[in-house]
Amino acid sequence: MPAQKASELRELSDDQLALRLEESRQALFNLRFQLPTGALERTSEIGARKREIAQILTLAREREIAQEESASG
Repeated sequence: MPAQKASELRELSDDQLALRLEESRQALFNLRFQLPTGALERTSEIGARKREIAQILTLAREREIAQEESASG
């Protein structure tokens, strides 16, 4: 599963984002187990997964803040 651009992530619904976050976290977990055994060929994939998780969490927080602002004002 290749990393997506932030603009592509913005098009996803909240449920799709949550699913994507879970998939990325599971993939990162698996990559971390492959690292010490030498099975991981591209170590940069760990950083890419971490970045994708951060982007998803940032987008989810932006949506949460926007929802709070629209509810209060």
